[in-house]
Amino acid sequence: MINKGSVEIVLPSVLAALGVVALGLWLSVGRRMEFAPRLPGADGVPSRGDLEQEPPPQPTGPVMLGGKPSSLKGSWPWFRGPRLNAISTGGPPLARTWPASGPEKLWSVELGPGHAGAAIDQGRVFVLDYDPAAMADTMRCFSLDDGAEIWRNSYPVEVVENHGMSRTVPAVSGPYVVSFGPKCHVACWSVESGECLWLLDLVGQYHAKVPNWYAGQCPLIDGDRVILAPCGDACLVAVDIKTGKAVWESEKADNWEMTHVSILPMTFAGRKMYVYCGSGGVIGVSAEDGRTLWRTTEWVGKMATCPTPVEIGDGRIFFCGGYAAGARMMQLSAGGGGLEISSLFELKPKQFESEQHTPVFYEGHLYGVRTKAGGEQLVCMDLAGKEIWNSGRDKFGRGPYMIADGLILLLNDQGRLTVAEAAADAYRVLGQFEVLEDAHDAWAPMALAEGRLILRDLVQMKCLRLAAL
Repeated sequence: MINKGSVEIVLPSVLAALGVVALGLWLSVGRRMEFAPRLPGADGVPSRGDLEQEPPPQPTGPVMLGGKPSSLKGSWPWFRGPRLNAISTGGPPLARTWPASGPEKLWSVELGPGHAGAAIDQGRVFVLDYDPAAMADTMRCFSLDDGAEIWRNSYPVEVVENHGMSRTVPAVSGPYVVSFGPKCHVACWSVESGECLWLLDLVGQYHAKVPNWYAGQCPLIDGDRVILAPCGDACLVAVDIKTGKAVWESEKADNWEMTHVSILPMTFAGRKMYVYCGSGGVIGVSAEDGRTLWRTTEWVGKMATCPTPVEIGDGRIFFCGGYAAGARMMQLSAGGGGLEISSLFELKPKQFESEQHTPVFYEGHLYGVRTKAGGEQLVCMDLAGKEIWNSGRDKFGRGPYMIADGLILLLNDQGRLTVAEAAADAYRVLGQFEVLEDAHDAWAPMALAEGRLILRDLVQMKCLRLAAL
C-alpha cells in the first residue's frame, strides 16, 4: 500500500525531472523556434484596410422643383456668417422701430424635425433637412425671394428622433455647397443643379463615433479645402472640395471622440491653424499639413460640448460649455520653436456657461446667453470675464443670437424675437415680437443677408424683413 503523503512528495520531483530531460532532447537536435513578425490580420484581428466597410449611401439624384434664385446679392455662406463671428456687416441698414405686429413675414416653409440652420448665398437658401418618410438626409435649396423650393437631393440614412434629427449649417463656396449629416455623412452638392459630387462616411472611413444627439459639427470651407474633425483614426482632415479626396490627415488624438463643436480657424505667431475641442481636450493643428502644433487637456467640456471656441485676438481663445462646464479664457504663446497654451482665468457655471450657442465677441466685449438652470439671461462681459450687465427678467432659453448693424438679435425657445442695442453700457430693448407661432425648441442658428433674417423652430422656417424701408 502506497502512502498518500509519499505520492505528494515524490510525484512533483518526477515530473520536474522528466521536464528537464525533454528540454535537453529538444536542445540536442538543434531545433530553433521561428518567430514571424506580427502582421495585421495574422492574429485574427483585421487591419484597417481589411475591415469590411459598408459603402456610403447613394444619393437618389436631384429633383428640380421650379423655384428661381433671387437676384439679391447678400451672403451668409456658412455657420456664424462670412467671418465666422456671428456678426453681419454691410447690407442695408436695419429698422429700429416696427409696428406692433413686428417685422414683416415674407415667407415660411415646413421642415422635418430638427435644428439645422440655413446658409444663404447666390440668392438661394440652403438647409440640410431630414425627411422622416423617406428616411433620408435631404439637401434643400430655396429661393431667398419667396421660399419656393428650387431643388432637393437626398441619400438614405436611418435617424431616430432625439430632440430632432438635423443639426448643422451647410457651407457654400462658389459652385459647391457642403453638408454634414446627423450620422457623420459629409456631402458636396452642386449649387446650380443639386447633383451630389461626392459623399464621405466619416464613421466608415475614419472610425468616427456619432455623438449623442447626433453630429452638430458644421463643415468648414477654407479656400479649395473642406476641413473636418472626425476625431477617429485622424483627429482632423482636409479634403479637396472638388473631389472629396484627402489632402492631409492629422494624427489620432489619443482616444478622443467627436463632440458637437465646429472647427475654429485662426492665425497666431505667423502660423495658420485649426482649433478643435474633442472629448478629451483641445488641439491645434497646422493648416498646411495637419501637424499637431499644440494640445491641452486643461479645457474639457462636459456631457455635450457644443459652443465653438471664440478667437479674441493676441492668441487668446475663449471656451465655454454647458452642464456645469463653465468657461475659460486661454492664451497661446510661442517659445522654443513651438506653441503652448495656458489658462488665463476660469468662470464658474453661475458666472457663465452655454449649453448650445457660441458667444459673440464684439467691440471688446463678449455677449452670450448664460444657460445655467434658471438663468438663461443675456450677459455682457469684459475680457477679464467680469459681468457688465445682464438682461434681468428677459430670458432666452437655448435660442440663438447674433449681432447686425449695431443690434443684437435674440430668439427664445418659443419663437419670440428680441431686438436690443449691442452696447456695452446697458441692456436696452428696442422691440420684442412673436415671430414663430406655436414654436417649439427654436434653437437653430439664424442667418441674415440683404436685411432678410432666416430663423426656424423644430418644424418651420421663416424669413423676416428686418431692413429699414
